Amino acid sequence: MEPVKKEHELIVSVSPHIKSEESTSRIMWTVNLSLLPATLAGVYFFGMRAAITIALCIIASMLSEYIYQKALKKKIMVNDGSAFLTGLLLGLNLPASVPFYIPLVGSFVAIIITKQLFGGLGFNVFNPALIGRAFLLISFPRLMTIWTEPTAAILTMDAKTTATPLGILKEEGLVKLIEIFGDKMGLYQHLLTGNTAGSIGETSAIALIIGGLFLLFRGYITWHIPMSFIGTSAVIAWIFGAKGELFAGDPLIHLMSGGMLLGAFFMATDYVTCPTVKKGQILFGVGCGFLTMLIRLKGGYPEGVMFAILIMNCFAPLIDRSFKTKIFGAVKPVKAKEGPK
Repeated sequence: MEPVKKEHELIVSVSPHIKSEESTSRIMWTVNLSLLPATLAGVYFFGMRAAITIALCIIASMLSEYIYQKALKKKIMVNDGSAFLTGLLLGLNLPASVPFYIPLVGSFVAIIITKQLFGGLGFNVFNPALIGRAFLLISFPRLMTIWTEPTAAILTMDAKTTATPLGILKEEGLVKLIEIFGDKMGLYQHLLTGNTAGSIGETSAIALIIGGLFLLFRGYITWHIPMSFIGTSAVIAWIFGAKGELFAGDPLIHLMSGGMLLGAFFMATDYVTCPTVKKGQILFGVGCGFLTMLIRLKGGYPEGVMFAILIMNCFAPLIDRSFKTKIFGAVKPVKAKEGPK
């Protein structure tokens, strides 16, 4: 009997059988790169203090992960980019005016409590950066809601406080908001470039769109969650956005204000905490958009993206089970007919 040639050998292995050059580390660092435009825009408009806040979040996140894994004698995974990404997203979600201990506390909660205590990367139920921000908002509500005017001066450490566009819209209405920026086109221009008050990385719509399109082009995210999230928010803003009148709201203001684009492209699409099935991702995005607008229009907060994503994170496993794909070649079992008694 002739020996089997090497090229004809059958290698049996466990799934997945489709291999890719992509790795967790490569994906994480690519997402970090996609946030560079928003990061640079935030530093430009909010100055050196914004750069320090972001840097503190990143350093504290990476250090927290390293110390935890070192103390428990686990494999050190700090170089995979996930802790860096958590710190970067947390920093972009903070006001530039926060004291420097705030990033340290938020990073500890995000990495140790939300991520590592649940088992590390791939096991966390909620988005770590958003849990870190939620903890800070509940614990330090005054410090987390002090917004500074964009300074466009990189070396400055001081800035005047003001209200965000969403805050003005909720408290004083659309007419007052447009009046502050001169006219509607002036408002759109400020929202698009990022020359408005808000968290460090959420104000520049164009920078976030560039980063989001980059991820879509590279195939690291799909359109299902961002478009369903943004589309649902736009429709609700158009129908119910104007007080006392239907179909008179301005969806563009809601889409370019607050954390809408940052949440839709970079946080709702988190691989670990969102559904994996495409139909489920659409439902997830619709839920995020609905809850965001419900909080913005009827809730006590002018912003609702953070709460919406965290609430939908709870339903992600259930959504996946509900939209479970059919196994290829599977046949439903046929019940045997009962004979005459």
